[in-house]
Amino acid sequence: MPITKSAKKALRQSIKRHQKNLQKKEAIKDIVKKIKKLVSQGKTEEAKVLLPQAYKTIDKASKSYLHKRAAARKKSRLTALLNKSSIQA
Repeated sequence: MPITKSAKKALRQSIKRHQKNLQKKEAIKDIVKKIKKLVSQGKTEEAKVLLPQAYKTIDKASKSYLHKRAAARKKSRLTALLNKSSIQA
């Protein structure tokens, strides 16, 4: 356990940041999972409607939690998945 006042504050900040990062991580996982599920079911139009929401979630996370290149990679892979599925359909 921290002893000094500054160490206690740092612990509080760390806990808050951890919780926020977990929320962002879960939000990204949820939206990506929804899109992948729709694509696997062949509902590409519904998945394309969710794509802007996924972009928004990923972009918000890239401000603090997610590295900008990791965010770009996630968005690119989602788009490629949708384009690939729409060509096959």
